Amino acid sequence: MCGIVGAVAQRNIVSVLIEGLRRLEYRGYDSCGVAVLAGGEPKRARSVARVADLDEQVRETRLEGVTGIAHTRWATHGAPVTDNAHPIFSRNELAIVHNGIIENYETLRDMLRGKGYEFISQTDTEVIAHLIQSLYSGDLFAAVREATGHLHGAYAIAVLHKSQPDTVVGARQGSPLVVGLGEGENFLASDALALAGSTDRFMFLEEGDVCELTLEKVRVFDRDGKPAARDVRQVAAYGGAVELGPYRHFMQKEIFEQPRAISDTIPQSDVFDASLFGETAPKAFAEIDSLLILACGTSYYSGLTAKYWLESIAKIPTQVEIASEYRYRDSVPNPKSLVVVISQSGETADTIAALKHAQSLGHKHTLSVCNVATSAMVRMTELSFLTHAGREIGVASTKAFTTQLVALFVLAATLGKMRGNISAKQEADYIRQLRHLPAALNSVLALEPQIIAWSEEFSRKENALFLGRGLHYPIALEGALKLKEISYIHAEAYPAGELKHGPLALVTEAMPVVTVAPNDALLEKLKSNIQEVRARGGQLYVFADADTKIVNDEGLHVIRMPEHYGLLSPILHVVPLQLLAYHTACSRGTDVDKPRNLAKSVTVE
Repeated sequence: MCGIVGAVAQRNIVSVLIEGLRRLEYRGYDSCGVAVLAGGEPKRARSVARVADLDEQVRETRLEGVTGIAHTRWATHGAPVTDNAHPIFSRNELAIVHNGIIENYETLRDMLRGKGYEFISQTDTEVIAHLIQSLYSGDLFAAVREATGHLHGAYAIAVLHKSQPDTVVGARQGSPLVVGLGEGENFLASDALALAGSTDRFMFLEEGDVCELTLEKVRVFDRDGKPAARDVRQVAAYGGAVELGPYRHFMQKEIFEQPRAISDTIPQSDVFDASLFGETAPKAFAEIDSLLILACGTSYYSGLTAKYWLESIAKIPTQVEIASEYRYRDSVPNPKSLVVVISQSGETADTIAALKHAQSLGHKHTLSVCNVATSAMVRMTELSFLTHAGREIGVASTKAFTTQLVALFVLAATLGKMRGNISAKQEADYIRQLRHLPAALNSVLALEPQIIAWSEEFSRKENALFLGRGLHYPIALEGALKLKEISYIHAEAYPAGELKHGPLALVTEAMPVVTVAPNDALLEKLKSNIQEVRARGGQLYVFADADTKIVNDEGLHVIRMPEHYGLLSPILHVVPLQLLAYHTACSRGTDVDKPRNLAKSVTVE
């Protein structure tokens, strides 16, 4: 989502700020900007286009400075127009960039208007700018600390003031912020990735922290106003530019990177060992009697898939909840339940908030499944399992999803082994099947030409249904989500048995119905559901395993999957759904990697 970069240096820092924004583009944004102290005044450039446009503005105006802040904004309060783009100024003396949402901004705005402050934007950020300016009396650090005491909501901010030209102050509450340490220069960012190439030494700020950066030092105070020592960690943030190579979009590249990502995520061990999840995992796993999975979006669907595995393999009761809903209802906590949070970035605001809520209810054991080792979520949980998807640029997740599924299958098998529910032979079979996944996926990716032919037909549609049964129902959900995310075609998914309970009313010749058809115990039931659609004139597009005996016919289009893959079949069947969404979007001419209104890392509720 929104991205922050800040720096205090003895060199022109604008190129570092712009490069930092480029590295954060993958998060999604609709405006961007940079501000520096130049000639004793804050000066800025802002754009409602891409960072490349901002860079061009900066070069044309020769914007330079040794102290600066920069931002990519995903609109919350106020439309994506230049006046609402960050950095936001207060009386041409103070500049601020902000991630998050201030919930009491209306009350603060009315108070500040009473003090004579004029509001130019529609953002809640301008409230913070004027509030800090109203409290400023020569010490920016003190003014920010005092101002944060009046803010309700989530924020990460970076602030500079013309009266302190060698200082940047930052603060965080509910939104990530890291300090990068250099030699004679220091940095601030919402993601360590933004500072790759400038430093590899980072301090990860904690909730309520306020920090001050100058050329030679960084000081941090905690939420109680006391000096705080934060550990310095060396992080080799993958810094090189990510190249498209022969692919049209990053999403296509990332779909084809899945065999490698999955291979990197599969443990090298020949057995399922609890220590894969952390040193204390053997003891923690022995104490639990159930699981509670919390996640949003695509990660939520990986949790729904895992529920089938956990209850089938490990025989352990599993509940899956949408993280953004969990903490806003009365629930019955079970201290013996393992809370599993799933997130690609590890910074998903709703999931972090749900994790905190679960911990406040007395849930002792927590586990994160995440792609970023330095993320807030990994630091907050007792246990963790890191996926190795690598950097994912496309907003619509692909390789992050399939690597999450691998991680969750390993969890199910590990718990199954510990609980005595799988034999040594089954364990060996699962290991073998996991290791064969990359080769099996390459065979699925070879289906791309057939899927392209289908996508040309789909591109002319405005609605679609996706069907799956059992273990593959969540995969149908994920397929529908991918299609709507990047092609803007309205798509819904249902358990195939639910067709007759309402959705069948939508089926006509104009409604494509995508069906996931593995050769499992529910195949014959699924075939009956397929006939229900055909009887109503619906057009069926079926991804069928080779031995299902489902063949092409009038109104029935079939792409044959290379092999049936048992319990791991969802990992294979989701890939053609990703390709279908991708090529349909290409045919419709949408912005595949940066779909409208969406962001990669959702850091606000």
